[in-house]
Amino acid sequence: MEQLQEFAEQNGVNATALKNVFKSLLSIPSSALRKSLTANQLKEDLTNLGLAEDKAEYFCQQWNNSLAALSRSALGQTLMVNQLTDMEWKFGVTAASSEMDKVGNTFLQLKLVINTGNGTKNTYMELTLPQFYSFLHEMEKAKASLELLS
Repeated sequence: MEQLQEFAEQNGVNATALKNVFKSLLSIPSSALRKSLTANQLKEDLTNLGLAEDKAEYFCQQWNNSLAALSRSALGQTLMVNQLTDMEWKFGVTAASSEMDKVGNTFLQLKLVINTGNGTKNTYMELTLPQFYSFLHEMEKAKASLELLS
């Protein structure tokens, strides 16, 4: 955005209008990535928006050439927004309860500190031992998937 500001000042263009146009232009490939559009679908959308056929074709060629890099970049940004930064846990056993079948049950209390991109957020969970092992299994699967992608 700073480069756009400098460009606008050097060329006598309204900086706010230029930034708005640039944001609009960036929203097209971003939306296409989010919706997993093919090059043909993207070309059809661009021509429906009024872009000339040859320019839409060129844009789609560039889209195909850069699709892998764009996908990696989008994935990296998505994963960084909700990044787990810290975790605290407590293990416990129910010693007394008004329900007799609850006495002696084990549980795990988790405090997850998550970076939301706009700061951190604390998320609290209480899990039984079977729920914890299920959660752990899902986290290991997610880790394996992420390692496969990188």
